[in-house]
Amino acid sequence: MDVKIEDSWKNALKQEFNKPYFMQITTFLKTEKLSNKTIYPPGGLIFNAFNTTPFDKVKIVLLGQDPYHGPGQAHGLSFSVQKGIPPPPSLINIFKELQKDVGMAIPSHGNLTHWAEQGVLLLNASLTVRANEPMSHAKIGWAEFTDAVISKVSALKEHTVFLLWGKFAQEKQALVDETKHLVLKAAHPSPFSADKGFFGCRHFSKANTWLMSNGIDPVDWSLQ
Repeated sequence: MDVKIEDSWKNALKQEFNKPYFMQITTFLKTEKLSNKTIYPPGGLIFNAFNTTPFDKVKIVLLGQDPYHGPGQAHGLSFSVQKGIPPPPSLINIFKELQKDVGMAIPSHGNLTHWAEQGVLLLNASLTVRANEPMSHAKIGWAEFTDAVISKVSALKEHTVFLLWGKFAQEKQALVDETKHLVLKAAHPSPFSADKGFFGCRHFSKANTWLMSNGIDPVDWSLQ
């Protein structure tokens, strides 16, 4: 199957695209469209995380669960929203922690493309969702695909930082070879759990310290 995805990812994941589960994802999404279901993000942005952060450039993996399901929010990068869309509560809490951790000013927007362009893979476990129905595509095969993504990064790269926030993300820890990568775990930044270990985790400075100790350029977390 010819998937429109950045070349280094196409090479790393080529075996996945011909597996039955991936065919099932494609068939399911086509059926949704034929049924006039609204799917987020738009088709051209489903693989935005991969197209913005080539496999060769990945230095941090920030795992989310599900794309935003409101109009205009999701654009294929976990936790990120397009400019002009108010940052959701979890993203606001991420910015609060960044301000405390590295002194970053609270941005005027919630578009995290600048992070992705520097090597932060903003990966959701599911890459699509039906409008106004959270987790509606969680069981169509995306988890198998994104688990393969995490496994490939772990196997083929070195000195990558995995940011696992919340119970769901932390279940992916088993896919990571911690003899050569750094796993940082904390509570999810949602308002329901941010004060249970996300605030004060200092993952942004810890990630940069690890990268620099391995000769890798740190991430500029500012979004101004």
